[in-house]
Amino acid sequence: MAATTFGDTPPLVLGTAGHIDHGKTALISVLTGKNTDRLPEERTRGISIELGYALLTIPSGRRLSVVDVPGHERFVRTMVAGATGIDLFLLCVAADDGVMPQTREHMAVLRQLGVDAGVVAVTKADLIDPAMAAEEAADLVPEATPVVPVSSVAQTGIDELRAAIDAVARRLPGRAGAGGPARLHVDRSFTLRGIGTVVTGTLWSGSVAAGDSVSILPRGLRARVRSVQVHDQPVERADAGQRVALNLAGVGWREVGRGDVVCGEGCDLEPSYVVNASVQWDIEPPTKSVRLHVHHGTREAPARVVPIGEELTQVRLEAPLIPARGDRFVLRSVAPPDTVGGGEVVEPRARKGRRRAAPEPEPETATPEPEPAPEPLDDAALALASLLRADGASPRTDAELAAEVGLPERDALARFRLLEAAGQVVRVGRNLHFDATALAALETRIVELAAREGSVTIAGVRDELGTSRKYAQALLERLDAARVTRRVGDAHVLRGRR
Repeated sequence: MAATTFGDTPPLVLGTAGHIDHGKTALISVLTGKNTDRLPEERTRGISIELGYALLTIPSGRRLSVVDVPGHERFVRTMVAGATGIDLFLLCVAADDGVMPQTREHMAVLRQLGVDAGVVAVTKADLIDPAMAAEEAADLVPEATPVVPVSSVAQTGIDELRAAIDAVARRLPGRAGAGGPARLHVDRSFTLRGIGTVVTGTLWSGSVAAGDSVSILPRGLRARVRSVQVHDQPVERADAGQRVALNLAGVGWREVGRGDVVCGEGCDLEPSYVVNASVQWDIEPPTKSVRLHVHHGTREAPARVVPIGEELTQVRLEAPLIPARGDRFVLRSVAPPDTVGGGEVVEPRARKGRRRAAPEPEPETATPEPEPAPEPLDDAALALASLLRADGASPRTDAELAAEVGLPERDALARFRLLEAAGQVVRVGRNLHFDATALAALETRIVELAAREGSVTIAGVRDELGTSRKYAQALLERLDAARVTRRVGDAHVLRGRR
């Protein structure tokens, strides 16, 4: 069965970047005819919150997949999830603002992901002379990056921008040559009446077709591909580098979500808790262990990042990633939240400890004993994990979950311990567990709120997360215990702040 591509050229993904209110979504709407803000809240507030998608046709006739990212500092994690699959950027800098904090952070993220090709659009060029903003932007991007003044309102510079994107796209090979098994990092999961579970993402490698059997990591679920679409159009087979929607049979939409990886037959990827990597820092390199958030694909996890040599750093994760050798990742500080570095995976499944600079044969007596394999998770454990994931910010108690899957509480407790050992769930309080990925995202939001407001309270966290006082209190007590925050009266402040 032949692969379906956009003409004879390899597929590419274009990602937006830039500060909030610098006109990214308005410009994409003019370029593509599609408003990528699909949520009612986005259209009411006039800001992007989630990733948006569109199809862009450039003068050569080539069609590019577009990922439109939010520009607000609160949604940098979402921006990183969207940026991990792109091939070239469209950086928007408003003529009346110039380069702003999120302009810089978005470019830092792209640099760490190895995305160095793109175009700068100096937006709102009808309001003020764009020369100064263009000069600032040119200093921020790689040399020879085209800089084009545009106005979405007056629709000036649009043809020139399309031509500039076309010229950059011609130089890029895309991912179509990335052979091997299919690998798709999921950024959305939803259900459609009469169709069932649908997941979307950028296909990093391989190809995928209807009828293919796939696995979903890190849980090891199995599914079958019912159908494949590229930009709402059914295709026989999708190639690496394309934005893809897969209709999956055998899994519910709540069992798979952002951060999971859909893998084709022959894929040897595994969840990993220890990764050796080559790291490039945007700050003074730490000389000892530091706790950071690691963003890989559409997944993120807290980790201890430990230097283990002049050129090697070990990432010891609290929740699993699914990396391959050569993958890029981004490192962000916990408090205050900021992009501090990134790097490339050297050993996807390393062993905790230091690595010798050069391999040497070891005497037989020095050969370490292999680590025992973790006890496999049975259907009951997987069911508990699935329920916790679906519960998100407001998980049911352990007793309620045990009753839901038909387990005695003692047996459920044993499963929770296995899930904790596997890094899939985290115990937050007595009779209370959270899905590990959901917990990491919630903690990040609380830290961002504390950094923005100076302190947080139980009521403030409750309102921010849209949850109850019980969960807000449990999350704050966990951050206090982890020494991320400390309590001052009824408030909680980030460590190091008064």
